[in-house]
Amino acid sequence: MKKTVFIILVILAAIQTDGFSQRKKDRYKVKADTVTVDSLEYKLIVLDPGFDVWLATKPSKEFYSKEYYEQKNRLYVSEWNNRYMTSRNNGRYETYIDYNSNTDYGLDLNYKLYYYFKYFEETNKVKLYPTGR
Repeated sequence: MKKTVFIILVILAAIQTDGFSQRKKDRYKVKADTVTVDSLEYKLIVLDPGFDVWLATKPSKEFYSKEYYEQKNRLYVSEWNNRYMTSRNNGRYETYIDYNSNTDYGLDLNYKLYYYFKYFEETNKVKLYPTGR
């Protein structure tokens, strides 16, 4: 009797495992069919608690064009990374910014990054890019 129950349990476990793995494969197929490779999403996370309140006082993201933000961000990122490399002990420039000018980050990220640099300049009383706007 114990052998019969054991055999039945082994058979049920095998059927359950096989059925589960089949459903799992099907689930991945559906996901793979709906994912588009070209749609990447980038996020900029600013950890400074005052930034979001400060950003709310600035013009809307449509005030400047995406190209304007991209151009300014290239200059700001270049200067930021230069300062990061030359003054690692300073503490102000804590991270290297990996911004590729050939990548389309979208209007939202470029807007937020541009205004982060402005916020940084204002709150730290430094100029990253001397000519301003």
